[in-house]
Amino acid sequence: MKVLKLSWEYPPHIDGGLGQHVKELTPALLAANPGLVLHVVTPIFAGETTHETHERLVVHRVRVSAPSEEHYFEDVTQANGPLGQAALEVVRAQGGFDLLHVHDWLVSFASFAVQDAFRLPMLTTIHATERGRYRGWLYSDLSRSIDGAERELVQSSQAVITCSRAMEHEVTQYFGVPRDRVHVIPNGVDAQRFDALRAMDLSEFRVQYARPDEKIIFHVGRLVYEKGADLLVEAAPRVLNRVPAAKFVIAGRGPLLPALRQRVHEMFLADKILLSGFVSDDDRDRLYVAADVCVFPSRYEPFGIVALESMAAGTPVVVSDVGGLGTVVDHDQTGLTSYPENIDSLAWAIIRVLENVVAATQRADQALEVVQERMTWPVIAHQTVACYQNLIDHSEEDASPVSL
Repeated sequence: MKVLKLSWEYPPHIDGGLGQHVKELTPALLAANPGLVLHVVTPIFAGETTHETHERLVVHRVRVSAPSEEHYFEDVTQANGPLGQAALEVVRAQGGFDLLHVHDWLVSFASFAVQDAFRLPMLTTIHATERGRYRGWLYSDLSRSIDGAERELVQSSQAVITCSRAMEHEVTQYFGVPRDRVHVIPNGVDAQRFDALRAMDLSEFRVQYARPDEKIIFHVGRLVYEKGADLLVEAAPRVLNRVPAAKFVIAGRGPLLPALRQRVHEMFLADKILLSGFVSDDDRDRLYVAADVCVFPSRYEPFGIVALESMAAGTPVVVSDVGGLGTVVDHDQTGLTSYPENIDSLAWAIIRVLENVVAATQRADQALEVVQERMTWPVIAHQTVACYQNLIDHSEEDASPVSL
């Protein structure tokens, strides 16, 4: 089985959940199918075009210009030119592929070039949609352009993968894709990376963020409107009124950070809400484990990998009941869910965790079991390979010769 994968993000270039997904899934796919040969075409914004071979994995990094904020869509479209040309050359050099796997609209134009030239069956993983992110509202020319690109991509694909039932609903409702072409395969997590941390004494690390007597309420992610860190800040006074020995640790960077700092200053809570900015992956994982509760009050969330990581760390979790978070967290079984954009509900859930430690620990233990059984990358990879094989089998039934 030979698969050509196109992705805007690939290590070390990772901006968010898409890049993390591709990073973790790629080696798991190779492990799941010893006969799989995988070529990845991805942009590089500094340095020269390179071709790296790692046994059955070949990574083609194509030099393009990084898109500007002012002309983002146009710059991405232009970058797809050399990406598409490189992909065409890879197909010709390798004598063809069985399948084209595309991650989101950012590489869609390059994928069309390959599809048009070689009529490869195309599988697309949709990680989020523009309409879903802004609740159906396309607020600008950029937003409308992205929505159009997403629509064209999924409608040109023979199959689509989404990470949750909520995302499946978006793809079928927004873009008119038949439900039988959509495969729901959740994101995964490397649960083993937390095993050693759970056995460690993290007290010395913990005091960098909170006093020994304080209970840590941890949030990590891009500080953007849809992730809801501002809701957590607004819930802080309600939580502190009931649990004075609480400490909010909010990690991450993003355009919301200045407003959050201003709000914390206005509320006189600088000693209780720490906006730590960027934290390394190692420190993030330690915080997952050291925290008393991890909280993710998103307004929009296709899946919620941070919630899954918290569950894998064995820490109680509170999430808003939106999108994929409602799929990841089973209320009162593997965590607690709160009403979306409801500060009182969010505060209630956090307080319930902090005041009922035994029950919270039981939910966290059950969550860890669910993650280990259903949401590790080997499990996800086997489901993805099965999707590959199914699409290849169906395409061979209707195949016609294509000249390389």
